[in-house]
Amino acid sequence: MASHSHAQQFPRAILVAAAALIGLTIALAALGRLSGLGVTAPDDADIVASIELYFQDREDGSVWIYRDVAEEPVTVLPPGTNGFVRGVMRGLARERRMHDVGAGEPFELRSNAAGGLRLHDPSTRRTIDLQAFGPDNYGAFAAIYSDATAASDLLR
Repeated sequence: MASHSHAQQFPRAILVAAAALIGLTIALAALGRLSGLGVTAPDDADIVASIELYFQDREDGSVWIYRDVAEEPVTVLPPGTNGFVRGVMRGLARERRMHDVGAGEPFELRSNAAGGLRLHDPSTRRTIDLQAFGPDNYGAFAAIYSDATAASDLLR
């Protein structure tokens, strides 16, 4: 008995369609990235208050937060605490290094009309809507905002 072997080929039309879909996806992603098309940014029109804050890592592992570096800190994050705040600030610091921006510029903690908070870096123009990370993480920055506004009220 002779056996017949037929080589099964994958349909060429499907391969061409898949390659076209991948190419179109890459092209549209590049277009969106370069033109800003489809990018949403927080609306700054609803900002009701903004405070400038400086964050400083200390040798003991604590983070000191200042309204003005010439003043006393408005709050101190003890070593090993506030992981979300530390993570957000590390990310923003890394982005500043990528843009060759030093640590000397303050960050802005902005309060909006709905009571939400956004952390804005004027150096890189990056804004983080803090409510998007849940109530516990939002609460960490809300406490910083409260401490900083209370400290500025004492200075008046």
